[in-house]
Parts: sequence; structure tokens; C-alpha cells
Amino acid sequence: MSTEANPSFEQRVQDRQDAVEAWVRRNITKGSWARIIRMARKPSPEEFRRTSIVCGIGLMVLGAIGFLILLLMDHTFPWLIHDVFNIPLP
Repeated sequence: MSTEANPSFEQRVQDRQDAVEAWVRRNITKGSWARIIRMARKPSPEEFRRTSIVCGIGLMVLGAIGFLILLLMDHTFPWLIHDVFNIPLP
């Protein structure tokens, strides 16, 4: 069996990856995306640490807001609807 007639799985994957990389080189490296890609770099350990801390704080704040909304929905809204506005709950 010839390799060209029936390429192996690895060869098919390599060909597909080469096609994707060629497409990226043709399309992404022009225009405004090119500037972004050229400016991109691996962050220093200090930058990565600081970014991780800020993202973690943001996640905690969003979680706390979600928890407060849950508490309002479970405790305050039923009291408000049933006792204040006299609307019967199902």
C-alpha cells in the first residue's frame, strides 16, 4: 500500500493542521488582527499573578451578588408578595 493512496491518521491530522496554519497566516496576519497578534506576548509571572488575583476577586464579587439575589428571592419576595400585597402564594 502506498502512503499517498491511503494516508495514515497521523498524516491526515498533520495535513489538516498545515491547512489551518496556512489559513491563519493568510487571513489573520493582515489588518487590525495583525497588530493585536504582534503585540501579544506571554505575561511575566507578576502580571499573571496580579491578573489571577483580580479575576478571582471578580468571581467572588459576582458570586456574592448572585447569593444576595437568591436570598432576596427565597425570603424577601415571598414575604413581600404574601404579607404586604395580600397575594396568595400557590
